[in-house]
Formats: sequence, structure tokens, C-alpha cells
Amino acid sequence: MKRTLESLEKGSLEGRRALVRVDFNVPIKDGAVTDDTRIRAALPTIKYLRERGARLVLLSHLGRPKGGPDAKYSLQPVARALEKALGAPVTFLSDPTSSEAATITKRLPRGSVALAENTRFFPGEEKNDAALAGQFAALGDLYVNDAFGSARRAHASTEAIARILKPSVSGLLMERELRYLGEALRNPKRPFVAVLGGAKISGKIDLIEALLPKVDEILLGGAMACTFFKAMGLETGTSLVEADKVDLARELMAKAGDKLVLPRGAIIAQQLAPNVETRTVRRDAIPPGWAVYDIDPETERQFASKVERAGTAVWNGPMGVFETPPFDHGTMAIARAMADATKRGTVTVIGGGDSAAAVAQAGLADRITHVSTGGGASLEFLEGKELPGVAALDEA
Repeated sequence: MKRTLESLEKGSLEGRRALVRVDFNVPIKDGAVTDDTRIRAALPTIKYLRERGARLVLLSHLGRPKGGPDAKYSLQPVARALEKALGAPVTFLSDPTSSEAATITKRLPRGSVALAENTRFFPGEEKNDAALAGQFAALGDLYVNDAFGSARRAHASTEAIARILKPSVSGLLMERELRYLGEALRNPKRPFVAVLGGAKISGKIDLIEALLPKVDEILLGGAMACTFFKAMGLETGTSLVEADKVDLARELMAKAGDKLVLPRGAIIAQQLAPNVETRTVRRDAIPPGWAVYDIDPETERQFASKVERAGTAVWNGPMGVFETPPFDHGTMAIARAMADATKRGTVTVIGGGDSAAAVAQAGLADRITHVSTGGGASLEFLEGKELPGVAALDEA
């Protein structure tokens, strides 16, 4: 277990500079933030520190700037969006590596907030450079990592800094991620059901193999189910099939036995487009020239029933091409099943990425036990991999 923000002694935050790594890697268009979900996710930690008299200095990356500063990836629009979310002014540090920036942070009023420019503007960030981490560390008296989505990378602002600036603790969002994802793996309420989807089996091999010994069932949908259909000797038409993974799919089925539940049927079409002719077929009746784009209603009902009876349900990956209706139906059915299961007492965890987007699109995010902000990080955590940004934090 990692030391948490709440473990710090009462009164110990008053007047101190809390250097907080957040994940403000948000979409920006025409100089404005178009989705502030990640900003709002960090507000509980920011509020907690402000109420206790800390001076906050926030670090984040944005996008993938190449070779130094790029106005397109500046965090200045994020500072404006943060001001709106907080209802308070935010000081912007254009060069957080300068001695002037460190002086500014020491003069911040208690409870105020500063946001540093994109950490990836500075050489050494992605190389986990200790010298850069030391420059960042000069901005704070303690370190709080609340950026679970960035914890999978050993960068100067996520890993090296946690070994320099002490105490080094998890923020409220990070703590929540570790608690729910960790509990799902360590001590799940039974039955433990995982719902896995997405396009390619190659992206989920490690996850399937990591979960198999722990779960009671894996419900598998998405285009990657077609590789399993091919391994069963079924016709898959023009569906996406990873030919080089067919043998692996066969091995996984043999190893998993009844634990691995594949779709009984599919929604198929001759091309991926809105308003195209579709058919509902059993998995052994996919004709040549047609492709699988979603699970069928019978599979929806079967998967939903298993989710709703689960003690713990973890979901990662869509059931179909949910960005293109009508092939969003299966994914939305799982989203509704997860929400219904939560109401019945199931611990439901959405493993970030497309699944989180689908739940948000369905307006059900607040009806799920925990929706991970992590994306790739949540996937790696569920696979049992160590996340450098988490490993570097103080032990409880």
C-alpha cells in the first residue's frame, strides 16, 4: 500500500507548497478546452489541499510536443478552464524550471493555485532526468501524484521527482484508482466477471492471461472475438481477424475452458457506415463478404445477465464499433448492465479508454462504482504490471 494524502498529519499542510502531478492532458480546440473531465477529476485533491492552507503548484503534460515548446500544446488554455472550474484565479508559470518560478511559488497566498507549463516542453522529462526532476522539486515542499493515467511512464515529473521530494504521496484520485483496481484483483467479491472487448486480441493477451486465474468468467466481445471464431473453424467473412494470433486464441480457449464466454451471434454488414443494411446471425452463420461489427441481442442479454449477477465486474473495451451507430448497441447494453449491477450491489469498475467514453456517452458514469481515468495505465495495472509513478511513492 502507498502512503496517501489523507495520512499526512493534520496541520502539516498549512502554508506548505504541495507540488501536485495532475493529468490535464485534455482536448483543446481553437484555444479552448473542449472536455474538462480530467480537470474536474482532480478537483477533490485540489480542494482538499486548498482547504488545509496549502499552496498548490500543479504539473501536467499535454499532447506530444516534438523537440521543445510548441504553442499548440501550451497549458495556458487549461489554466483558464481550471480558473472557471475552481472559481478562483490560477497563476501560470511559463518556465517552471527557473529560479523566478520557485520564488513565485513561495509568495503564493495560502490556498492559492499555480499551474506550470507543459512538462514535456523541457528536455529530460520523458527521459526521467534527475536534474529536471530536481528543478521541478524546487517548486514544492511535498509531492502528491494524482495522475494515475501518467503513472505507467517513468518520467521526471512522475517517477524521479517522487524519489527526491518527500513526503511523496498519492492524491485522492490516485488513491481511489489503486483501491478499486487493486481490490478487484486482490480480494474481489464473487462471482468475479470481466468483460473484455476491443479490436485486437494482441492488445489484450496479457490482460486475458493475467485475469484467467482470478476471474470466474471472461465475457469476450468486440472484433477480437472474430479471431477466436476463426480458431473454432468458423467462417468470419471480411471481419477483422488477426491471422497470426489464431493459434494463440485456440490455446487460450483450451486453457480457459468454460471461463471464456464468446458471443453466440453477431450484427453484421457488408461495410462500416451509418444506415447500412445489417443482419443478425449466429456465430456459425457469418456469410462470405460480410463482417462482424457488434454482438447480437441474444449475447447482449446473456452478458448483461452475468454482469448483473456478479459480485465484482470489470469492463475494458467496447463490444462493437460503438462510434458508428447502429453498431453501438451492444456496448450501450453492457454500459446499462454495469449501472444496473451497481444498483444491486455489484462492485463495478470501468477500465478507462473506450469503455469509459461509452459509459459517459450513455450518461451512466455516476452510476458506476469506479470509472478509471487511466486508459493504458488501468490496463497495465489489471495485467499486474508495476507502474513506475506508483512504485516511486512512499510506502504506507
